Amino acid sequence: MTLVDGVLGPYLGRLVSFALAVLTTFVCNKFFTFANRKSDLSLPGELGRYFSAMIAGGAANYAVYAALVYFVELVAEWPTIGVAVGSVVGLAINFALAKNWIFRSER
Repeated sequence: MTLVDGVLGPYLGRLVSFALAVLTTFVCNKFFTFANRKSDLSLPGELGRYFSAMIAGGAANYAVYAALVYFVELVAEWPTIGVAVGSVVGLAINFALAKNWIFRSER
């Protein structure tokens, strides 16, 4: 929250925090989760694809959340349910894209 509460404000701070989170998870996935997979992409190519995938997963996360809040009265009253369901959907999409598009094994 320091970036949001500090000098960057809520909008630019959120963008910077998202970029740092994506970069951190990229490093973890590249060197730990998918370390045994070798791709034909350069490091910048992998990183570019990774950012695209994370944006897609984030968009799906938000779309599911927004749809549930709009269409399901219980979720409108308890939006944390929508956050949880959206997070699971986003996580599944992000993992599938990372495994099958970014860090896929070339055989």
